[in-house]
Amino acid sequence: MKRPWKCFTTALRFAVIEQVRNHLALGLVFFFVPLWLLLAFTVFAATPVPFFLRAAHRTVTVDGNVLSQLTGAFHALALIVGFMMFLAATRSAGFDHRLVLAGYPRLSLALAKYAALLLSGAAAALYATAWITLFWQPERLGLLAVALWLAALTYGGAGVLLAAVMRSELAGMFLLIMVSFIDVGLQNPIGNPQADSPALRFLPTYGAMQCAVSAASLNTLPWSCRLRGLAWAAGTVTLGLIAFMVRTGMMRGRRPA
Repeated sequence: MKRPWKCFTTALRFAVIEQVRNHLALGLVFFFVPLWLLLAFTVFAATPVPFFLRAAHRTVTVDGNVLSQLTGAFHALALIVGFMMFLAATRSAGFDHRLVLAGYPRLSLALAKYAALLLSGAAAALYATAWITLFWQPERLGLLAVALWLAALTYGGAGVLLAAVMRSELAGMFLLIMVSFIDVGLQNPIGNPQADSPALRFLPTYGAMQCAVSAASLNTLPWSCRLRGLAWAAGTVTLGLIAFMVRTGMMRGRRPA
C-alpha cells in the first residue's frame, strides 16, 4: 500500500513541476485571461441579450458584455488548460514509456497527470472567477467557478487524449483550437441567433455554459446542466486515461535500443 502511494505522489510532484515550467501557459493564464476579460467587458456593448437557459426552461436576459466575458473566459480556459495538458503529455511520453519499461506503475503515472489537471484547472478557474468579480457580481459565485472548472477539465482531458493518439503537436493543437472555437462560439447568441437550438446540448461545454449563465443571472442550482458538464469532463478524462494506459502498455514488450 505504501509503494503505490509513494509512486503516485512522486509522479504528481513531477507532473506539477512540469506544469510550472511551462512558462508560456502560465503567462497566458496570468496576462491573457485578465486582458481578454477586460476587453470583452469594455469593448462589447452592454445591450441586453436573450439567452435560452434550458436549466430553467425559460429565456433570461444577460448584458452583452457579460455574456461575451463568460464565453471569452470559457474559450481561454479551454485553450490554455488543454494546451498545458497536451504539451505536458506529449513531451513526457518518452520518459513515461521508459518508466513503464522499468516497472513503474502505469496507473500511478496516469492518476498523477489527472491530479495535476484537477489542480491546474481549479487554479485557472478560481483566477478567472476572481477577475470576473472585479467587473460584476454573479448571483452564485461558487457555481460560476465550478462551471469554469468543468470547462477546463473537459479540454484538459481532451488534451491528454489527443497527446496519446496524435503524433503531431501542431495537429493536436489545431484540433483543440478548432473544436473549442466551434463549441463555445455556437453557444453565444450574439454571434449565433440559433443559440437556443436543441442540437447544441451535445456540445462539450454546453452544460458548463448553462451553469455559468445561471450563476450570473439566477439564484438557482441547475443540477441537470451541472451533471451534463461533469459527464463531459469525466468522459474526456476517462478516455484520456484509457488512451494513456493503452499507449504505455504497448511499449512494455519493447526494449530501448
